[in-house]
Amino acid sequence: MNYIDVQKVKVHDLYFEKYISGEKILSRVQEMGNELNGTFSDKKPIFLGILNGCFMFMSDIVRACDFECEMSFVKISSYLGTKSTNKINTLIGLNESLKGRHIIIAEDIIDSGKTIYHLIDTLNEMGVASITIVTLLLKPDAVQFKFPIDMVGFEIPNDFVIGYGLDYDGLGRNLKDIYSLVK
Repeated sequence: MNYIDVQKVKVHDLYFEKYISGEKILSRVQEMGNELNGTFSDKKPIFLGILNGCFMFMSDIVRACDFECEMSFVKISSYLGTKSTNKINTLIGLNESLKGRHIIIAEDIIDSGKTIYHLIDTLNEMGVASITIVTLLLKPDAVQFKFPIDMVGFEIPNDFVIGYGLDYDGLGRNLKDIYSLVK
């Protein structure tokens, strides 16, 4: 089934409806990149993406920035299906030293915040110069951990979403729009 540009999609056994258009996403990501340009033009930061979901957002936000930067990725998982397992599993770590570097964490979605909270502690132990958190989506009603979030693309309700890198058991990442679970 080709589900690249439709209002409603079925992924596995669930139905999702279009929530945020790809055009609106790209426009907001460009705005976020412009804001980062003012802060990081002379710092040569490292964008740190949390795989797998961040790959589309990371690609677009980095291209929206006009300053020199590096990129790296970590893979941290706390989801199984549509629910958080409340257990952090670091699957792929960093290969480069981050000591003294400015880090921009590019996250696709922050809901409970447990993943980012865990990563912030790890980065601080490495002696980074600064941490800036940039997320495409934030579920403010779901956040359980306190930490500064520097830039948010969109605040959304505590609904399960897919598309633009976000998945439901591996499927739906290639959707250009973001879709919300039909209840």
